[in-house]
Amino acid sequence: MVSFVLDVEDLADARFAVSPLQEAVLSLRVLRDPGLHALHLLWRRSALTRLGDVDSALLMSLIGRRLALPDFLTPPPAAFAPAFEDELDVVRRSRPDVVRRDLAGVHAPGPVPEALRAAVSGDDASVARLGDAICDALLRYWRVAVEPVWPQMRLVLEADMTYRARRLAMGGARLLFSDMHPDLRWRDGVLTIDRTIGEHRVVSSGRGLLLIPSVFAHRPAPPVSADEPPLLAYPCRAVATLWAPAPAPDVTALGALVGEPKARLLRLLDEPLATVELAHRLRVTPSAVSQHLRVLHGAGLVSRARQGRRVLYRRSPLGDQLTAHKGARLPGGEAGSDKEKARRAAPG
Repeated sequence: MVSFVLDVEDLADARFAVSPLQEAVLSLRVLRDPGLHALHLLWRRSALTRLGDVDSALLMSLIGRRLALPDFLTPPPAAFAPAFEDELDVVRRSRPDVVRRDLAGVHAPGPVPEALRAAVSGDDASVARLGDAICDALLRYWRVAVEPVWPQMRLVLEADMTYRARRLAMGGARLLFSDMHPDLRWRDGVLTIDRTIGEHRVVSSGRGLLLIPSVFAHRPAPPVSADEPPLLAYPCRAVATLWAPAPAPDVTALGALVGEPKARLLRLLDEPLATVELAHRLRVTPSAVSQHLRVLHGAGLVSRARQGRRVLYRRSPLGDQLTAHKGARLPGGEAGSDKEKARRAAPG
């Protein structure tokens, strides 16, 4: 059990933040234990196929037997939504004694894994080299496993923060924490977190409280060390919606949006076509086609290029999306037509 003792000033300084680094680090536990969060199995299956040259063994060695993670890998975000690389720079600057403390703490009472042992038991330079290797592995991992799905993850995280802020405004701290998680209890100025790694009581003493909603946290996760300032990553709401397949598009909606003549034009433009060819296929006059193409081009739905005396038109990426010629979101956050998927899968 971990407790945060918070006074009025601490509550006044309580804030929310999103942390791409924390999400990447917490997601490692889902890779390690697929039963931890069944909702993420689709993401996990996709992520495992993308790891490539990521040093997975090094990353997995960071996770303790009870699935604890070193605190130095999840520093408090300095801004509301910092860039992943900025957070990683903070990790690179971690003091060697803090790295040793945190790695020993998450693996206690046993020894640290072999992949970490030599560096941790060595001098400060060895610990610094280990830290660089960990950061390099995390950066590669972020780019292939988490960054592709970060935009939709961030939408879910920010929706949760909006909900929590409203709860705080309506009923103060008691209402804010009442439905955050069953392991959380707020009473008499003390926030208690049950079922934690380690037991300690932290007096905030004016340091406030940082709340970080998380897609990958399966229960509230305070720092392992009592030396860290009050911080709580907690499971956010609506995670079940994150990997839901995109709804099938309504084929009639495009016509209602842009008008049926323009919608028919857009559907024809899978390949570059000239005005005369389009007019022939639609059995209308070239002038009518030109008028519609001018509007569609101005809206960014078609692109055009000159070929000799002809001007060829083709649907733009935005036009592809509107006509549902890009497929449903792939696991991992990608989307694309069959041609686009094949291009991404091709060597080189």
